[in-house]
Amino acid sequence: MDQSPQVKLNSTANYFLEGLDELGIEYLFCNLGTDHAPLVEELARWRKHGRRLPKTILCPHENVAIHMAAGYAMATGRGQGVMVHVDVGTANSAVGIHNLARARTPALVMAGRAPFTFRGELTGSRDTYVHFVQEPFDQAGIVRPYVKWEYSLPSGVVAKEALRRAHTMMQSDPKGPVYLMLPREMLAETWAENAVRSYPPERFGAAAAGGADPESIALLADRLIAAKNPLLVTAYAGRDTSTPALLDALARLAGIRVVEFNPLHLNIPADSPCCAGFVPGRHVAEADLGILLDVDVPWIPRDTPENAATFWAQIDVDVIKQGFPMWDFAANLRIQGASRRILEQLIEAVKAKATPAFRAAATKRVEALAAEHAARKAGLAKLAADKGTKGKINPQYLCAEVSRAIGPDDIVVNEAIRNTLAVFNQIPRNAPGTIVGLAGGGLGFSGGTALGVKLARPDRTVVQICGDGSFYFCNPASVYAVAKQYKLPILTVVLDNSGWSAVKEATLRVYPDGEAKATNQYEALLAPDMNFAKLAEAAGAHGELVEDPEAVPAAIQRCLAAVRGGQAAVLHARVTPL
Repeated sequence: MDQSPQVKLNSTANYFLEGLDELGIEYLFCNLGTDHAPLVEELARWRKHGRRLPKTILCPHENVAIHMAAGYAMATGRGQGVMVHVDVGTANSAVGIHNLARARTPALVMAGRAPFTFRGELTGSRDTYVHFVQEPFDQAGIVRPYVKWEYSLPSGVVAKEALRRAHTMMQSDPKGPVYLMLPREMLAETWAENAVRSYPPERFGAAAAGGADPESIALLADRLIAAKNPLLVTAYAGRDTSTPALLDALARLAGIRVVEFNPLHLNIPADSPCCAGFVPGRHVAEADLGILLDVDVPWIPRDTPENAATFWAQIDVDVIKQGFPMWDFAANLRIQGASRRILEQLIEAVKAKATPAFRAAATKRVEALAAEHAARKAGLAKLAADKGTKGKINPQYLCAEVSRAIGPDDIVVNEAIRNTLAVFNQIPRNAPGTIVGLAGGGLGFSGGTALGVKLARPDRTVVQICGDGSFYFCNPASVYAVAKQYKLPILTVVLDNSGWSAVKEATLRVYPDGEAKATNQYEALLAPDMNFAKLAEAAGAHGELVEDPEAVPAAIQRCLAAVRGGQAAVLHARVTPL
């Protein structure tokens, strides 16, 4: 008689949850469907037995789910899980996946697949109409241009292996989203406990970018020592919060003008004398040495004069820009690696090579940059002094009032689009990690991102600033439902200029004297007299509609009081129309 112990069988969904726990996934941002039934059942069983598992955040729209994962990862560096429903959920999340790819932000996006059996041959077989219509020929093709890796789980026996591979890919530099498809039958099938292996991080972990070849560092240090007018342009070096202080130190040491073009993070403190704003402009052609530091688009070539004699060095976690079919900014020296480590090396090399003459020249440059900085600050103050008129509040003034009301460690998520510079200029940030910008072209990122940042940084006030056009794209009903359900109070400031200013401005750039200008028809005006404050109130948030500039400071304070009391708030401001 066989006395061997019976091996316990568990569903793939059970091993899948074990695998997520082994990865250290803390949250699953979910928009679930019929394809997730085995996972829903397993989640309930785990909760019954008190087992540790990722916390689920249910999002009524996938756009919010994917951008919450983005915000959390940007704040912590740790990619989380996103669960969406087959091809349609994938399509709804594709805009966000595009944004994560451009921001090099990790996320494990998991989508169900339509069951592949028709007549009950396997547990999880097709049992409803949608299972027949939600199966495309190539589901992963919806997001393939934006993910580092995509895979369809072929069997539950490799569930943990597939998860570890996905996690290793998304967390390895340059980081980014990955995509895993889960057929329902695969999730429901059972396997013996001894058949499914684990893959520990110490043996299968992610690869991090490191420092640079000392010869390259020495060459760049020599160029800096000899430079008369060095320029550095950056956008996302500050994804590592230890980098801004290093960049500031290098800039002060070598007298480097630093410009942040379309920044995604705080890269240099705004109060640094070397911080020269957000538009490279004429400085590009004037520089004898230029450094591109973690930046995808350093300027717009059509509108920016360049100098063929400038020596350009590029420091980047992704020097070849592997996600861009064409990328043709000059670089005489390319150094790939972690900007934090490379800046440390470069500072050491410059200090070792510094002569008294170099230090004196660098000091004079810093003094000149400080004078420029002060003049620029004074000019911005003049812009903000004009409050505007009723129904036409000056965005510069409104943003300056927001800046006065929030703290130095509070976090701003900027999706103001045509008023983006007003936000960056009038709400200067000095603490690392206190600004988040849009890397991609997918509008509607700021609502979910602000929620994700708030989830990661519950002690901070998180301020989302967007235009009325981007506010629509944020799926606001979903944003404030999540804010209410999970107690994530954020402040949203809507700069309502009555439509898509980007559409109007693009038309004028291409056809400056065309018929659209002559007839003032830009196909850009949106529904008039909307009241976004009422939309917020419907979801239990505090809402304010402000049209009079004199009412702005008090309205901001009331909104912040609500947020600090645990209630989300929307400040809908009618600003200068397009």
